Amino acid sequence: MIKLEGKKLNIKGDIQIGGSKSESNRLLILQALADEKFTIENLSNSKDTSLMLKALSNDSNTINIGLAGTAMRFLTAYLSVQEGREVTLTGEGRMLQRPIGELVEALKTLGADITYTENEGYPPLLIKGKKLDGGEISLNSGISSQFITALMLTAPTMEKGIKINLKGKVVSLPYINMSIQLLSKVGVDANIDKKTITVKKGKIFSDTPMAVESDWSSASYHYSLVASADEADVILGTYRRESFQGDSALAELYKKMGVETLYLQDKIRLQKSSIFEKSELIEFDLNQQPDIAQTIAVTCLNLGIDCKLTGLETLRIKETDRLYALKTELEKLGASVTITNSSLDMVATESITPNVEIYTYDDHRMAMAFAPIALKEDVYIEDPDVVVKSYPDFWEHLNKLGIKTSTQ
Repeated sequence: MIKLEGKKLNIKGDIQIGGSKSESNRLLILQALADEKFTIENLSNSKDTSLMLKALSNDSNTINIGLAGTAMRFLTAYLSVQEGREVTLTGEGRMLQRPIGELVEALKTLGADITYTENEGYPPLLIKGKKLDGGEISLNSGISSQFITALMLTAPTMEKGIKINLKGKVVSLPYINMSIQLLSKVGVDANIDKKTITVKKGKIFSDTPMAVESDWSSASYHYSLVASADEADVILGTYRRESFQGDSALAELYKKMGVETLYLQDKIRLQKSSIFEKSELIEFDLNQQPDIAQTIAVTCLNLGIDCKLTGLETLRIKETDRLYALKTELEKLGASVTITNSSLDMVATESITPNVEIYTYDDHRMAMAFAPIALKEDVYIEDPDVVVKSYPDFWEHLNKLGIKTSTQ
């Protein structure tokens, strides 16, 4: 456990954030499937990406990806098209409780040979790789976008490519668009038309290095810090205005919480707005950016603003049930919270409870989202090492900005 102290701190600094985990893991799968390996620059230093790298170089008959959900989904599809290879793909703890049935059934429809070795619909999986014909399938679009992306990334190796008809409300569309853009950059014909995704068979190739943009989800915690501080001026790199990442919507969303984003050559500069007028209630539909829901809820609490967040259908099947976790920890700090299966309503408190111990539920985003509370009251974060999953440098960067951390 660590204690964070930084009440009424003026935040200032220049921070270099690692490459996007989402972009890195997609590119690693494409690199592994390519006939000629291309170079990837600014690869994420997250644990999830290191687990993906390790798994892709593992030639044994058992691969354990720990708690890395992205790796579990992407590797399920990847190993299914590795002709002649037989692998048991497993994980640990919460990973064995996260459903994967819809992806497995979709792959089976395309001809894959996958068997559940313990509980139906959940890892571990016995995968016997083979050449897949591909073809047309239908998927519930309310499931994790990673299921859809896993199929898209392996589609170029399939004889007929793949056509995915999405049924129902599409969640996390920016992540699907990211996959399409990255496939296109390595020479694959991929597109989405309304609710139909088409990826054609083709050669995966790039004669120039693929540069990974820094992670916008990681930037969200700095947006929260800037919004919560009395004064702030923070530079973050490396970012671009035309981003593949859906969480780049932070720049617009945080205008309503008093943060201005200035785009420099390859960086962004976050400053407190001089004309910010605090509203009583903030309402956001985060259907396309569910990973920043925790961060936004905590920012609203720090600012004393009530919030209504919707579009959160996928949060219950993340590293933890994030809606339940948010409700529990926000109420410790004095807020009043109501949740449904897809929304969170919070009534903020005028006085945040000091010296609260925040439980992280083995979820990296819980630890980082609640850290900005330190700008209002001292706070304790349980299991701080959980941040290595996506942002290993997080506590070091907080120190650089002037927030004191001490191990308890």
